[in-house]
Amino acid sequence: MLVLGASAQTFTEPTPPPQIIEADICVFGGTAGGVVAAVQAARIGKKVVLTEFGQHLGGMTSGGLSQTDIGNKGAIGGIAREFYQRMGRHYGTNEVWKLEPSVAEKVFRNMITEAKIPAYFRQHLASVKKHGTRITEIKMEDGTIYHAKVFIDATYEGDLMAKAKVSYFVGREANVTYGETLDGIREKTPKHQFLVDVDPYKIPGQPKSGLLPFVQKDQLGIPGAGDQSVQAYNFRLCLTQNLENQIPIRPPPDYSAEKYELLARYLEALVAAGKTPKLGELMHIQAMPNGKTDINNNGGFSTDFIGGNYKYPEANYKERARIWQEHENYTRGFLHFLATNPRVPESIRSEMQSWGLCKDEFADTEGWPHQLYVREARRMVSDYVMTQKNCRGQEVVSDAIGLAAYNMDSHNCRRIVENGFARNEGDVQVAPGKPYPISLRALVPKEKECENLVVPICLSASHIAYGSIRMEPVFMVLGQSAATIADEAIEEKTPVQKISYEKLKERLLADKQVLAWKK
Repeated sequence: MLVLGASAQTFTEPTPPPQIIEADICVFGGTAGGVVAAVQAARIGKKVVLTEFGQHLGGMTSGGLSQTDIGNKGAIGGIAREFYQRMGRHYGTNEVWKLEPSVAEKVFRNMITEAKIPAYFRQHLASVKKHGTRITEIKMEDGTIYHAKVFIDATYEGDLMAKAKVSYFVGREANVTYGETLDGIREKTPKHQFLVDVDPYKIPGQPKSGLLPFVQKDQLGIPGAGDQSVQAYNFRLCLTQNLENQIPIRPPPDYSAEKYELLARYLEALVAAGKTPKLGELMHIQAMPNGKTDINNNGGFSTDFIGGNYKYPEANYKERARIWQEHENYTRGFLHFLATNPRVPESIRSEMQSWGLCKDEFADTEGWPHQLYVREARRMVSDYVMTQKNCRGQEVVSDAIGLAAYNMDSHNCRRIVENGFARNEGDVQVAPGKPYPISLRALVPKEKECENLVVPICLSASHIAYGSIRMEPVFMVLGQSAATIADEAIEEKTPVQKISYEKLKERLLADKQVLAWKK
């Protein structure tokens, strides 16, 4: 039995899969990008197998991120665009980018079934075996072994990449590392910030009394310097005000109103400053089909558990389960506090009480999302690193395998004390200007490290460039390209780093991938 946080699935032991599974291409990770990679591999005639840690397909696309972050729809082609068109058919229109999580997963499962792809769930990576620079097998904790000619790491965490001894980075690079201006520690963080001064100490005005919960001891540091902090994670909640479809949002087992003292002081300070705080200023309530929502972080204190995720990228499964549970407990406590605490304005309490989880979403986890929003974890360091220069068009690659178009976007990385008050640090939201190409070289490791691995999710990018690339439709685009890269390497009998880009480009264009922006 596996329990990955109270929000994740409780599993009974399944019939074990075959002990040794042979494939041309093994896709590790059932994220949206992983599903598309597997579908592409099957459609081009390769024997493919898909493995997934949990028991759901689609990652964040089916895990609550229902308001699709696009940047520019014209930059999305191939199977990724097909997915949103399939969503449209479900809702009786051409294509849909606002979706219900359960419908998204149904579409992903249909795509896997149609392509006759074997998918194995509850697969927890134990080890990777290499001969020289080639992965020869990956082994799961249940003993299952996968052999393949090429492997694709389509996880949000980059676990296969890491166990294959591929170089990677966690955190924020210094601006000087790649000649950037938006990476590293932020001197000023104007957005998703406290709008009024809030005392962060247990006894107001007395630093020696200690800090309140959810405030870190860090100093600001040197602006532009690098660190190991990771932009905040959260759950993208699917809520409803439809009483017939509601599940009450229960508090966490360890709920204590005292943990949310910083939030209480913030709300009181807003009122004292003559402001009228609203629920929508404490979380972003985005309307989805059939009276449902996609709830995201908004403002100075919200659903992002700032500072709670630093150990997650490199943690083992047991430690990740603990961090996952802490994120759920934080979020449940936050929502319960807003709904019940007398220090919260009555208008907010009343509105919060009108919302509940959905009975018809995430049924096996009682309405709670089955995916934590791992916005960023490990990032590969390859022969080419995507940076802010790519995002702004100052450097344009000649080996495009897809386009990105979203803002250079980082959620806050830290909540610290500055000049005696609580301050969030790390949020960035800067538009790139226009869609820009992503390099083939950013998806493949250094050849001296691994020659038969493609990494479409934890690709080679700086923190700030990754913040622009890391959108679900783009991950699907990159998943499709990753499968084509893998196939080309198999057909050419060459390392993934040495395939013919001209052949690859021709194939990608034939598959309706968008490789250049001409508008």
